[in-house]
Amino acid sequence: MWGFTGILGKLIHLEASVIVWYRVIIAFLALGVYMSIKGGGFKVSSRKKLLQILVVGIFVGAHWLTFYQSIQLSTASLGILCLSTTTLHVSWLEPLVMKKKFSKLEMFLSIVVVIGIYIATDNFSPQEYEALGYGLVSAFFAALFAVSNTKLVETESASIISFYELVAASITLTFVLFFNGQLNFDLLVMTGEDFFWLLFLALACTSFAFIATIIVMEKLGTFTVSLSINLEPIYTLILAVFILHENEVLNSRFYFGAVIIVLTVLADTIIKNISNKREKSKPSFNSKHVK
Repeated sequence: MWGFTGILGKLIHLEASVIVWYRVIIAFLALGVYMSIKGGGFKVSSRKKLLQILVVGIFVGAHWLTFYQSIQLSTASLGILCLSTTTLHVSWLEPLVMKKKFSKLEMFLSIVVVIGIYIATDNFSPQEYEALGYGLVSAFFAALFAVSNTKLVETESASIISFYELVAASITLTFVLFFNGQLNFDLLVMTGEDFFWLLFLALACTSFAFIATIIVMEKLGTFTVSLSINLEPIYTLILAVFILHENEVLNSRFYFGAVIIVLTVLADTIIKNISNKREKSKPSFNSKHVK
């Protein structure tokens, strides 16, 4: 479902800000209905935490807005490729936010991703470079809210975090539309096809994908789910070839760079899993037995 989001940026013939506005509003309403039926309430542990979640929600809105802007200026393939640089930002954001030790390996892999981007974006037009800029900014916001959520989920449930983040993103996008003079009845003017794809984006690719991820993670574990999510660029690139025929407008250098980036992201996930298993397998010693 997440791999399909980039494709929808091309299939929906609306401006990026309008697409994201509809997406977050429909998604948070659907998630709210799900949470009401499931039970558990909407209470956050403190006002401070609620404020932090709302701020992260602004990052979510900014991420999706720049992501779709990148896709509409160029291709779905470029947009999702830029999103792969999220790991570059995570490598330096995590030590700051989570107080984790800086990883030289992560920084090295991030540099490899940058090399892949350089190869893929050779001989771009000015408009495609603008799309590249939006895509890289989108990756930064993606890393920012991903790292922030890792911190927030220590005290709050994933469903509550996502609900209030979507609320904040909805409010943020409403202000964006207002200041751009787009908050009017023209927002309701769209084709039946666009309306269908918007519902699919908000319900299937956002609300359902989120709920399904939680259920699957409980059954299969974090690593399997993380690996699946990191395969998103592959899904998007394949879908872009068959649905949008982007292979006709992208050269071999682009796909060579894409392969480098995707393999690097998968290698990062696998290396982390091996490292985590080694840490867990180490024997623990009780200090009272140490002379």
